[in-house]
Parts: sequence; C-alpha cells; structure tokens
Amino acid sequence: MSKKNILVGQSGGPTSVINASLYGVVSAGMAHADRVDKVIGMVNGIEGFLQGKTTVLSDIPADELKLLQTTPAAYLGSCRYKLPEDLDDPVFPELFAKFEEMNIGYFFYCGGNDSMDTVSKLSRYGAKIGSDIRCMGVPKTIDNDLIITDHCPGYGSAAKYVATTIRQVALDAVVYDKKFVTIIEVMGRHAGWLTASAVLARKFEGDNPKLIYMPETDFTMEQFFADLDRCMAQEKSVVVAVSEGIHDKDGTFICEYARQDVAVDNFGHKQLTGTAAYLADAVSAHYPGIKVRGIELSLTQRCGVTNGSATDMEEATQVGSLAVEEAMKGETGKMIAFIREPGSEYKITYQPVDVNEVCNEEKPFPAEWINAEGNDILQGYIDYALPLIQGNTPVVYEDGLPKFIYRK
Repeated sequence: MSKKNILVGQSGGPTSVINASLYGVVSAGMAHADRVDKVIGMVNGIEGFLQGKTTVLSDIPADELKLLQTTPAAYLGSCRYKLPEDLDDPVFPELFAKFEEMNIGYFFYCGGNDSMDTVSKLSRYGAKIGSDIRCMGVPKTIDNDLIITDHCPGYGSAAKYVATTIRQVALDAVVYDKKFVTIIEVMGRHAGWLTASAVLARKFEGDNPKLIYMPETDFTMEQFFADLDRCMAQEKSVVVAVSEGIHDKDGTFICEYARQDVAVDNFGHKQLTGTAAYLADAVSAHYPGIKVRGIELSLTQRCGVTNGSATDMEEATQVGSLAVEEAMKGETGKMIAFIREPGSEYKITYQPVDVNEVCNEEKPFPAEWINAEGNDILQGYIDYALPLIQGNTPVVYEDGLPKFIYRK
C-alpha cells in the first residue's frame, strides 16, 4: 500500500483545547508510519488551503509538538469560509485536484457546526466522484450545541473559566457597603450552555450570581427589573449572568436595542456584543445612585487555558486521535461523538456518527434544567457539568509565564 498524506485544518472560533485535538490528529497520524507519509496543516482552514497556505506538522520536534495540548487559540489559524451548497460548483473539483496533487488520503477538520458542514460537503462530493479520500470531523465548540454528542471539546474549559471568573467577580463586588449590580455577558448566540455554567460559581444556596438569563427563554426588561427589585431587597450586591444572545419575544436580540447595525459573518450569524453594556446603562437609569458595572468576558472565555479543565484537554486529544483511527478503518463523512454512560459515575465512550446528521443543527439547553421563571439553572445541569470541569490543564511555565507553541 502506497503512503498517503494527512491534511488537517481548524475552523470557526477557537477553544482552549482545539490544539489538543490537533495534537491528537498529528500524533496518531505519525504513529501510522506504514500508511502516512506527512501530516500537513491547512493555514487558515479551507480558505487558506485554497490560497496555497500549508505547513508540515509532522516536521515539528516532539517536545514542541507536545505544547499543542496546552496552547490556546488555533495554531493553524482559522476561517469562517462557507463552501457552496451546490456540489457542482467549481470549487469542489479545484479542492480535490489540490488533494490529488498533494497526495492527500485523509482529511480532518476541527470545528463546530459550520465546520461539520464543510466535512459533509467534501465527503458527499468525494462519494459523487468516487474519491477514496477519507473526510472526518473533529468536534469543538464552547457553545456545546452540536447534536448527538453528549458534550463538545472546549466546553468544559470554557465553563470552568466562566464559573471561576464569576466567583472571583462576586467576591470583589461585595467589598463596599453599597448597592452594586454587576452584569456579566457570556458567549452564546442561540444556546445558553456556556451561560448556564455561571451557576457553578455559587458556593452555597442563594449565592451570586443571583440571576441567569439565556436565549432559551424570552427576555423582558419589565421582568428583569422585577427580578432585580427582589434580589436587591435581600442583598446589596447582585451579580447577573446573561447570554450575548438573549432576545425578546419577537426574536430581537437585546444588544440590538442599542445598535441596529449588527454585522453578520459568512454563515449569516449576527456578531453579537454589547448586551451587558446596554443592560448596565438601563439599570443605571432605572435605579439612580446605584453602582452598576457591565462586563463582557468576550474572547477570554475561549482562550483561558491556564484555568482549563484537564478532563477537557484529555478528551479533546483523544477525539483527534480516534478520528484518525476511524479513518484508517475506512470511515468517512463521520464525526467523533461522546456518549455518556448511564449511572452516577462519569464515563464516556466515543462513537463515529454521520456528519450529515450533525451539521446545520443546534442543540438547545434542556428546558427541564431551567427554572419556571426563566432566570436560574437547576440541579440537573450541575450534575451534568461538574465532571466536565475537573482537573487543571498541565500548562508549562517559563519565566513565570505560560509557554506556548507558535507557528513560524
């Protein structure tokens, strides 16, 4: 059997463990020296590949390559490039001609929903032309909204970061003997999985954050002020966690109340920001004299590797390795999913699932884990999430700062 090359890329918003999945792909690929010649990385995803931007990952020394597991962001760079829906579009034969030219036998794409859409299209086009290239999806997303899989690599670390940050902010917010409302904006366009992790910050019943609002329920300013009235009657300091994607009953994002010119990306997703700032201004106007602060966690949620979950890193590495193993068995058009075993002890198995069933779908946060008022999270979620944030990522330090690998 002649040797083939592996091609791997990263797409969409990074996570603190997407490079751990990349490490899993590279290390597993290099272990198949009888079938794999080189592991080649696409720089800036499929978009960069079309521009001829690649790097040879298998040439990286082993000690440097190991740093991928604890390096945040996307080592290869990312993109938000949407392949055409029409498989007769000329971009597809162009891509497969490049694959043939570079002797590609295996294609791996690390990403979320939109990245699985890319894997779906490439695998379907490959089947259409009779190509033997194996196309596999390696899941990631801090939004935790991919269907079929129990959870997604990247979520556990982001959830740990959010809960830790909110716990620290809550302590800071009570140092003065004054009324103080702190509103913390967490990523999440349509699904509130990451915002829900704010509940893990509580040390006891009734602790901050007092209120948690997510996109799964409609948001009204009237109910928000009523909730704040109740909370401020009990405590001077009130911390509130909100998803960037909270919206009213008409589907208008709350951040759009302040600005109508919300940009969209190549997949048509609105680029949301400013929810905490808008609500902070509204609270200041509604409660004159009360100290208010709006905090947007922004990119820090997805790159906080120094406060990452060891469980998340280990699973992210494993899912990259298993994608390679499944491709070597002949699988294509699949994504590796996590299946949680029943019982009180946390245990998962890994399973390849049809990527066509995953892409272009979103998994909402379960309604049974949200309280009737739509402003808090229940115990079912806590039981689900706690195993995902266990352990600390074993970051290497140099001169007092984390040591990362940088693409030259």
